[in-house]
Amino acid sequence: MITPKVPHVIYGGDYNPEQWPEPVWAEDVRLMREANVNLVSVGIFSWAKLEPQPDEYDFGWLDRLLDLLHENGVMANLATATASPPPWLARLHPESLPVTKDGVVLHPGARQHYCPSSAAYRERAAGLVGRIADRYRGHPALAMWHVNNEYGCHVSECYCDASAAHFRRWLEDRYGDLERLNEAWGTAFWSQRYGRWDEILPPRSAPTFANPTQQLDFRRFSSDALLELYETEKGILRGATPEMPITTNFMGFFKPLDYWKWAAREDVVSDDSYPDPSDPDAPVRAAMQRDLMRSLGGGDPWVLMEQTTVRVNWRQRNAPKRPGMMRLWSLQAVARGAEGVMFFQWRQSKAGAEKFHSAMVPHSEPEESRSWQEVKRLGEDLRKLDGLLGARGEAEVAILLDWNNWWALELDAKPSTAVRMVAPSHSRAGFARSVLHSCYKPLFEANVPVDFAHPEADLSPYKLVVVPNLYLVTDGAADNLNRFVRDGGSLLMSFFSGVVDENDHVRLGGYPAPFREMLGLRIEDFVPMAEGEENGIVGGEGSHTCDLWADLIHPEGAETLASFAEGFYAGMPAVTRNTFGNGVAYYLGTHPDARYTKAFLQGVCAEAGAQAPLRVSSGVEVVRRRAGDVSILFVLNHGEEAVDVELEGPALDLLTGAERVGTLRLEPLGAAVLREQ
Repeated sequence: MITPKVPHVIYGGDYNPEQWPEPVWAEDVRLMREANVNLVSVGIFSWAKLEPQPDEYDFGWLDRLLDLLHENGVMANLATATASPPPWLARLHPESLPVTKDGVVLHPGARQHYCPSSAAYRERAAGLVGRIADRYRGHPALAMWHVNNEYGCHVSECYCDASAAHFRRWLEDRYGDLERLNEAWGTAFWSQRYGRWDEILPPRSAPTFANPTQQLDFRRFSSDALLELYETEKGILRGATPEMPITTNFMGFFKPLDYWKWAAREDVVSDDSYPDPSDPDAPVRAAMQRDLMRSLGGGDPWVLMEQTTVRVNWRQRNAPKRPGMMRLWSLQAVARGAEGVMFFQWRQSKAGAEKFHSAMVPHSEPEESRSWQEVKRLGEDLRKLDGLLGARGEAEVAILLDWNNWWALELDAKPSTAVRMVAPSHSRAGFARSVLHSCYKPLFEANVPVDFAHPEADLSPYKLVVVPNLYLVTDGAADNLNRFVRDGGSLLMSFFSGVVDENDHVRLGGYPAPFREMLGLRIEDFVPMAEGEENGIVGGEGSHTCDLWADLIHPEGAETLASFAEGFYAGMPAVTRNTFGNGVAYYLGTHPDARYTKAFLQGVCAEAGAQAPLRVSSGVEVVRRRAGDVSILFVLNHGEEAVDVELEGPALDLLTGAERVGTLRLEPLGAAVLREQ
């Protein structure tokens, strides 16, 4: 379970009582009981109320609130309130404000207006956290700590002088001396050699392309600088409450922070997830994000910390979730390892930038609201699922993801800047062409369980490892992948992999130097395709196209499975297969169309022995969780038509209490959670 104080599936949301007069609080807790809410996140944006002036604290309102929650059986995920400094901090310490790479100061008036390297911010934040930890360490409502909020969401990098000094200290720790730094950064190019540490700056706006290794190191530093803030607050909380779980909320595939490194410092992984209801690929995006969260925690249960009941407020057009969609997507999170389902927020704001972001309690009277009825129904559903606590997912396929590679891959001055690891959340066309989506979607559609893994992680539990565009690869990761295949694993690698080392220096000896023997091929050169340009793929069943990229492949033992149809490289291999040791390695030297990718990936899965839990029709998601002899099957219908699912044996429907045998009928957006007999 997530926290011993809540021995159930967690249900609740961000609670911001400071936005409301105290008489509203009694109505809040009454509604919380009605909806089966058992945990709320409190105090996330309350610094200005807790410390209205420097060293003047007001905890009385929070005392009364926590007492009220405890009296009504609701526990608190108590926040440290450091996510948005009060205006007085900027007035007294203007140097605490963040600065963009163009030298623009970001001022108060929104949120997250602090420089991660600011000594004033760090000192004031630590002081506040210490007082909160000391005051509430023994409060009976306290079940969990929530540090800051969505680190890096708006300010992931700062380029001010304090950040520059901090960056130089970080570089000294990493390299030890300037000679090693100059070698790593390749400063012989463009006369960039540094003779003193104080000559080094963050990669601020410059006449043209900044040094790529400097940019890469600044990404690493910026992630670490924010992580230092988290570690400081966590240390204070741990000292006061050694056994209390501590988390900070992630944001899915968030590029600025190395979540592998961050997750290792969290007691519980938590995530904020806002798929677009108007996006037909939303269930795929959501499932991919949920699988990442489970994987970041090593398979342990995680918390869906934020989602919306109906709509968000920050897209250009904020489409609502259709009736039933919120419940379905929430159960999808539970299917993929979550043991907490929460929302932003509890009561919809009447003022401020998020007043049109929907909440568990809407602007209208709850009893008159469709969304409130769905909130109550979901609370009833989750109350029946305590039996799955501790059950884990089962995946025989891993997709590799490394933030260092992601950062390096998407730097400027590449053969093609259209090669994207993960597309922005607002880009549907980009999502379809992004690397991870191309690999993940066919597996999702085939209901093949997937983990995400770091390239240097233990890969022995998996039958198949998918390696999308591993442009930057360390020696350790290269050895790990070669060993995995040699020992009998199946591996699928896509183009532009194995090209540079951890310093973004090209690995010489022919692309992809560390994987040539494993793949049984040599790549002479790359052919990035122009926007709108396509080629054909010859091989396999039917005719197919490809776009974005072509590798000029020369087999060195590999079997050609498909070839390019047109251009000066017509007839050269596009897709290959090679036996290496006891295993097999496939290579995709282009970006095939969705039909080819789906058939190819599902065929590779079948050969590797990775299977779906159950055969179902298109649009039905099936996920299994196990705990010892207990097997729980989630069956989720994302389609707009009712479907019949043939079960393999008798099962108890945990949501309805009915015995299911033979055919299970699911209505549109319907769900069943089955304890298999």
